[in-house]
Amino acid sequence: MSDLAIELHWQRAESALQSGQYSNAHTVQYNNTSHEVPVDAAPDWGGDPDHTNPEQALASALSSCHMMTFLALSAKAGWPVASYHDYAVAHLGKNARGQMSVARIDLHPVVRFDTGFAIDAKALAEMQHRAHRYCFIANTLAESVEINIL
Repeated sequence: MSDLAIELHWQRAESALQSGQYSNAHTVQYNNTSHEVPVDAAPDWGGDPDHTNPEQALASALSSCHMMTFLALSAKAGWPVASYHDYAVAHLGKNARGQMSVARIDLHPVVRFDTGFAIDAKALAEMQHRAHRYCFIANTLAESVEINIL
């Protein structure tokens, strides 16, 4: 299997690293290119709300993986998907050990098909659940994902 890498860079801007007195802002670079994503802590933890945070990045990774798996399964089934939209939400909370974690990620996929093609809600729900079962990221996260089909 392949190794998929990112490059992360953080540089202290303050004169000293003191608890609660430094910035978590950093960049993440993908694919050895100049494309850098500004990342920070979640706003609740003092981060810049204009920057991506790790919890959003996790929800994004799950949403993207789920969509790509859904599209692959749909293509095999001959379903003419015209568009796919998702609103993913990462919920922070405590895990079974009492530690802060992303307790759950909710996906809200909306799928549109080519004109003239229709599928019943039960078949669409089953395909979404199959996509969840085969998504690499979902398999990594275990049981903390909820799919809310609209």
